[in-house]
Amino acid sequence: MDKIHRFNVVHRFEKRALLTAINCIAGLSILFFGYDQGMMGGVNTAYDYYTKMGFGHKGADGGVVVTNDILQGGIVAVYYLGTLVGGLLGGWIGDRFGRIRTIFLGAAIGVVGAVLQTSAMDHQWMICARLVNGWGTGILNSIIPVWATETAEHTSRGQFIAIEFTLNIFGVVLAYWIEYGCSFYGDGTSSFIWRFPIAFQIPMLLALMSLVMFFPESPRWLVKVGREDEARYILGRLRGDTGEEKEKAEAEFQDIVTSVEIERSGRKGPQSYFHMLFGIGSGKLHTGRRVQLVIWLQIMQEWIGIAGVTIYAPTIFGIAGMSPSKRQWISGLNNIFYMFSTLICVFTLDRIGRRWTLYWGSVGQGIAMALAGAFSYLGQQGTLEGNLSKASAYGDAAVSMVFIFTFIFGATWLTVPWLYPAEIFPLEVRAKGNAWGVVGWSIGNGWLTLLCPVMFKALNEKTLYIFAACNALTIPMVWALYPETNQRTLEEIDLLFAADSIWNWEAEKNFTRLQEQMGVGMYDAGTDEEAPHNRKGSVTRGMSLHYEETKPQEK
Repeated sequence: MDKIHRFNVVHRFEKRALLTAINCIAGLSILFFGYDQGMMGGVNTAYDYYTKMGFGHKGADGGVVVTNDILQGGIVAVYYLGTLVGGLLGGWIGDRFGRIRTIFLGAAIGVVGAVLQTSAMDHQWMICARLVNGWGTGILNSIIPVWATETAEHTSRGQFIAIEFTLNIFGVVLAYWIEYGCSFYGDGTSSFIWRFPIAFQIPMLLALMSLVMFFPESPRWLVKVGREDEARYILGRLRGDTGEEKEKAEAEFQDIVTSVEIERSGRKGPQSYFHMLFGIGSGKLHTGRRVQLVIWLQIMQEWIGIAGVTIYAPTIFGIAGMSPSKRQWISGLNNIFYMFSTLICVFTLDRIGRRWTLYWGSVGQGIAMALAGAFSYLGQQGTLEGNLSKASAYGDAAVSMVFIFTFIFGATWLTVPWLYPAEIFPLEVRAKGNAWGVVGWSIGNGWLTLLCPVMFKALNEKTLYIFAACNALTIPMVWALYPETNQRTLEEIDLLFAADSIWNWEAEKNFTRLQEQMGVGMYDAGTDEEAPHNRKGSVTRGMSLHYEETKPQEK
């Protein structure tokens, strides 16, 4: 394929090897994302940092005494304003100029933000630097899941994204332990303690920038912009270009072409972010509904407690009665358990589906958060009574509940809110659609990290009860509103959202009706025995039927 540069890895690798290579690059971006998230927890406790930024001083126990909660939370939260803007920008660029160029741009802006943070001399400088860093991260987060899902096979999409998010938490762990090690440098007052961990993210971004340009573009985006020869070649290398594998790749290619034609014919007018938010001109594609689903799924991902636990774990352990030094290494150990828990999702997400993964996560997390709050309260009561054995026992129990919470979150809610937005949007606006997920994540994270210092100061352990209640709220929310995407191709998901009703059971009923009207069943995603031409026929008929229903009514 002469149109693709000869150094592109698509010429060297194929099938599983090529998918693995793509996910390694995607994983590098997600690793940076995790590192960037985990980094501020340790930075906030560095003496030179909190005195230079002007929000605290050293207490009698050696820990930080925060004197300006709004400034401390604001420096952390402004990053999420940056990711919100960057996510919207990345979605627009990704749909217009492609996934690869967008990844390169996001990494380049991330390097600038990291350099500015490393050299910050006051809180104004740091706020601006965090904002720029957020732009880069938002761009990457809006496009990386899209690139990964558009190249993966529908039977293993969840597995590949789950593997990437194992690297995400490895980034959190890496940040934590680098900062823990740096905390012993000198007499504890050097700026190296916080500047080095921030600078450590720069090599990751430089590596991402250097490598991504040698990787293949999404075949689905290439079809969308009319570069069908390149798309067919890349898809053949991804799925196999000989024998039955070649036929299956060609069937998938034809489904993509059909989907693009129908999506363009089924909408009326432009699909800007404003149009998407309110579903204007989308007909029965119902993009407005999809936007609301991904925004609120990401917001709730943060409000079930992980944003508070990730950044303010030492504070939570302090409430449980632990010394500053013990809080630090216990928090690091918690992150290691968190990382290993993500491996559970690798093996379960494509087996039990997205909805059941969220269900069992919400139940386990809600119980763990409620018990963590109760044990923290009892531990504090023991301290007030002078009963140190009671305080220690309940403090350890509270810590155990936090460990259980993060373990369950890593196995469930960590991955699904990032995978779902990359799955459910039409190809024409998929990057923009995923950007709305980044918007929801930014709102949830920014809102919560700004409030967390205030909440923990005012409510103490009762903050954990709020997180528990949010977990309970997500169960009926997911049950009623979120259709299952597991084992369905990206092209089939348009049919899943064809129903006019917002309720999940109506979406599934309508999907079944479309199957019946086709005369033959929709492609059985759980098996590989069906002949490729049958699959092509069934999906194409389904999309054609859907086309008739998605034409906007003329006035």
